[in-house]
Amino acid sequence: MISHAFSPPKPLVSRRGFLKSAAGAAAAVAAPGVLAAPATVALRCSISQPADQQSAQYIWYERFASDLKQSVGDRMRVDIFPNGQLGKESDVVQQVRLGSIDMMITGSSIWATALPELALLDMGFVFDSWEHVNKSVDAGVGEQFNKLLQSRTGCTFIGWGNHFNARSVYTKKVVEHDSELKNVKLRVLPTPIFVETFKLMGAIPTPIPINELYTAVQTGVVDGFEHDAATVLSSKFNEVVSNCWLTNHLFSPSITAIGKRGLGKVPADLQPAFLKAAEEASLYQRQVAGSKGKQALAELEKLGIKFHPMDPGERQRLRQAMEEKLWPSVTSQYPVTKPMLDIINQSRA
Repeated sequence: MISHAFSPPKPLVSRRGFLKSAAGAAAAVAAPGVLAAPATVALRCSISQPADQQSAQYIWYERFASDLKQSVGDRMRVDIFPNGQLGKESDVVQQVRLGSIDMMITGSSIWATALPELALLDMGFVFDSWEHVNKSVDAGVGEQFNKLLQSRTGCTFIGWGNHFNARSVYTKKVVEHDSELKNVKLRVLPTPIFVETFKLMGAIPTPIPINELYTAVQTGVVDGFEHDAATVLSSKFNEVVSNCWLTNHLFSPSITAIGKRGLGKVPADLQPAFLKAAEEASLYQRQVAGSKGKQALAELEKLGIKFHPMDPGERQRLRQAMEEKLWPSVTSQYPVTKPMLDIINQSRA
């Protein structure tokens, strides 16, 4: 009910009172934590892929940023730097460890430079499908790797997603059998396990940063590369190769890592929401990866890439060769990975 009772007019403020109140207001604004809203925490996140819907890394980031915004509002944000703007991936790994870059989203393979045990996930033909990857990661492989990373570097894996496709071999000339890989120079990631995998397959593995790959193929430094279809499409690598041997030799997880200093910037009361957003982004990205992968393959075919499926018998032969000659070298060098390999084999459909 509105009151119509008469109120006497308030006395005018004196000049001295005005100055006093103004000074008090200014002091309150200047004093941190008194009346001012908390400052926005901003983290820097690096990805090597473009910031578009054909990028597995960006799809994860986009969902993560959206969920984080909904849960914490303007109290913090994560800024994305795509296309390797902050440096080549092997250098970014070191910058995340040092704290000059807060986060990065990348393939698990590149973190093997800091955590060599991750070579387990890069062993040729160790996984049969993305379902196999996810089941293994969620059954304990992911958590065991995270504990190793934290104890070794102080960094944390906060997300495990999928790439849109398994990795296959892309070349200028037609390759349909491992015998045709002999003396073919293939770009591979700069990790020993990738090099050994393709030595066993007969190729000449050549480590080159991904942001130098287009020119390397174009100028003949290498004859081709191995990668997933969506990355080939988003990075326009299809412009420099014509064929794909669908080996599906590696289902390499996409991971999100944050440095100790980066995680320390997240206020304690926001960390549960931060980690929850990462978990939800991982589950979402896994769901869309399959359909995105099929779209990427279809689009590459429209653009002229000729696909050559691997013979099932040849795949079984190569898998057996890897199991006999490659896998034991990893589990013997890094005994902690043997129980993880057991989980992977037990998770096989």
